[in-house]
Amino acid sequence: MSAAAALVQRVLGRVVGRAREIELVVAALAANRHVLLEGPPGTGKSTLLRAVADELGLGFEFVEGNAELTPARLVGHFDPARVLTDGYDPAVFEDGALVTAMRDGSLLYIEEINRIPEETLNVLITVMSERELHVPRLGRVAAASGFRLVAAMNPFDAIGTARISSAVYDRVCRLAVDYQDAPDEVAIVRAALPGAELHDGWLTNVVEVVRRSRTHPDVRIGSSVRGAIDTAAVARTLGEMRGLPAHHRGVGLDAGLVALSGRLRLREGCARTAEDIVRELWQQVFVDSDVSEPDDASGKENAPTGATPVR
Repeated sequence: MSAAAALVQRVLGRVVGRAREIELVVAALAANRHVLLEGPPGTGKSTLLRAVADELGLGFEFVEGNAELTPARLVGHFDPARVLTDGYDPAVFEDGALVTAMRDGSLLYIEEINRIPEETLNVLITVMSERELHVPRLGRVAAASGFRLVAAMNPFDAIGTARISSAVYDRVCRLAVDYQDAPDEVAIVRAALPGAELHDGWLTNVVEVVRRSRTHPDVRIGSSVRGAIDTAAVARTLGEMRGLPAHHRGVGLDAGLVALSGRLRLREGCARTAEDIVRELWQQVFVDSDVSEPDDASGKENAPTGATPVR
């Protein structure tokens, strides 16, 4: 087995599924290419890149992409107080994440790269092309061997995103990352909640509710698998509070309403609420389910639409 193949196997031990994506990312990095992962939130882009970097033994400089990420914050700056006494000496320059990654030969990971200002992107374009950076009063910073840019971005139509220029795409290897299949998402939830005793059929149905939220006609952006994780976690603790199992009808839906309603982005002009959509999906998935969901002690079968009294 080659070293790259062995690396893929090690990463697979830390990431659920994603065998093809892991192979492609490892191959691109081994070829000394910059990598861009593009896909909806909650598809494991950051997890995959962190696992690969860790297994490669590379440094990992993390940058959160947003409108406040100016070139100075990314590159670094001279300490104003020390400049007054020492002048513009290289010793008083405080490296930003970009310069740190270049000097150390590390991976520079930028999350949500399509949220950062254009002037900051232009700095990255130069570095990707020339593998060097010229900083005023500091001089030339050359990238050490191993430096690469790895970035992740949500689709352009997500709120707050902007189109990435062709100059960026021309300098990266782009990999589209979509939602995983249902069994993998169930496995992700279980891995996120080790030791939790969750009914297999109930958990499968919770994941199905989340997956259907992504294709509902009234929903513009549905929930990621994080919604299923939170639903299961809240149902477990809520059930303990009420003295009921997590898959109890009232417990499960109440947990789903709390965990999912804030994650759904409805289409413009939709007269319904996110809570309405969650209740609808929950009814669709669980109405024909063979999962045992006992009614509450009062016999009110419609209890899940409101809080069940703590007993």
